[in-house]
Amino acid sequence: MNDVDLLARFVHHGLLSKEEARGLVPELQGGAVLDDLLVERLGWDPDVVAARRRTGGDVPPEIPGYALERRLGTGGTADVWLARERKTHRALALKVLKPEATLHEPTRKAFIAEARLLEKLACPGLVKGFGIARSGNTFFSRLEHVDGSTLLELLDGGKRFTEEEALSIVLSVAETLKDLEQHGVVHRDVKPGNVMCARDGRVILIDLGFAAGEGERAQADGAVGTVAYLSPEQARGGAAADSRSDIYSLGISLFHVVVGKLPFEGSDDREVLRRQVMESLSSPELKGRGISPHLHYFIEKMVAKEAGDRYQGWAELIADVRQQLAGREGLDFSVPQTPHGPRGPRRGR
Repeated sequence: MNDVDLLARFVHHGLLSKEEARGLVPELQGGAVLDDLLVERLGWDPDVVAARRRTGGDVPPEIPGYALERRLGTGGTADVWLARERKTHRALALKVLKPEATLHEPTRKAFIAEARLLEKLACPGLVKGFGIARSGNTFFSRLEHVDGSTLLELLDGGKRFTEEEALSIVLSVAETLKDLEQHGVVHRDVKPGNVMCARDGRVILIDLGFAAGEGERAQADGAVGTVAYLSPEQARGGAAADSRSDIYSLGISLFHVVVGKLPFEGSDDREVLRRQVMESLSSPELKGRGISPHLHYFIEKMVAKEAGDRYQGWAELIADVRQQLAGREGLDFSVPQTPHGPRGPRRGR
């Protein structure tokens, strides 16, 4: 395998960003050796470089006391591995901070803070955390292994959800976010990729990497979270952590689940952020897919551009969704709804 192909595999496995890889390509084409560039330019340990070259990038780290079996997922700063604890034979998910991220102090501190927060919280619908640990220069957190798939993986695999299924998932996530709110925590990265659908039927919220205390502000020029699901106030940057932003993100997730695509897409992140702030939700797209007026109402109220026009708290949203699920069996959505259904969204939002 030549160095350019190996570099592409490193990007595929999340070991390098596309931007980092592009910066190395001209020198590789000029005859430089990839191993030397990774050590000199990006600060990789030579032994790590050699091990990743041998395995094409997908090499589990060696952590005493654990047998790492397979990679469950990868992100910008960490990989998640299915591991077996040698002493107890218990299956765990180990979230391992990437070597490059370990060298970045703010990222390392945020990783440690997330692990400690998960260990402290005891919410039924939140992935359980069993603390942070270190082996040499490797930092890792120990998590409950949830046997299942993320909601995003199911969507990408072609799964289509009924309204009842979608609302049941939203209800479970909302109840967990309400529990977090009662602990003074706002998630700030609600999206299908952070919702696990376990084989035993549980819906589990994961990843508190962007979580913050209620009212805590992001940097004035920074948008915290995943671009496609950001509320307008988050997209503008500098917003205080607010549950109503999580409600917006959950509403975009609900749209994604029932429509099969995102409502605001663009050629790059900047274009998506602009559309989040400036454009209203496309009602015809919802109506054209046989979605009931009730579900249409939930989505439009959750993703109202102004935070004051959304549900103002989790209790209000949960009550509406529970009432809807309880009454669906006796409702016929093929005919216009009576005035006894949910009130439609106000005009001009």
